[in-house]
Amino acid sequence: MSKKKKDLILVSKSILPESIVKTYLAKELLAKSEVLTVNEACERVKISRSAYYKYKDGVFPFFEASERRIITLSLLLAHRAGVLSNVLNFIASVKGNILTINQGIPLQGVANVTISVETDNIEGSTTAFLSKISNLDGVKKIELIANS
Repeated sequence: MSKKKKDLILVSKSILPESIVKTYLAKELLAKSEVLTVNEACERVKISRSAYYKYKDGVFPFFEASERRIITLSLLLAHRAGVLSNVLNFIASVKGNILTINQGIPLQGVANVTISVETDNIEGSTTAFLSKISNLDGVKKIELIANS
């Protein structure tokens, strides 16, 4: 989403044109890494690439539209040296600004960590951001617990 304010409306998916719904589905496939390219996503949902590119910047999940700029994540991390550091380095690498970190004492080989991140400068969707963190070595579970 660009920094300039956008006019948004909430519309039921059931009344949207098929090409807009399919654009949303293609973006979800890409965000979840179920496909690697826009072409693959478009083929899977049966939409032209031109329609995808026409609508892609205006279609996103409701929670992303309502997102202000700070998200709070709950993570379950393996209790190994460098796991938390890798998560923090990844967030920094995508220009996320870490506001708070709270870590519990590791029990049974895992640690609970809560991180609040300012997302103003992060490129791409929150879904893609969460997906990439979940794929980091040692991340057992990730959950979006607050979005403000």
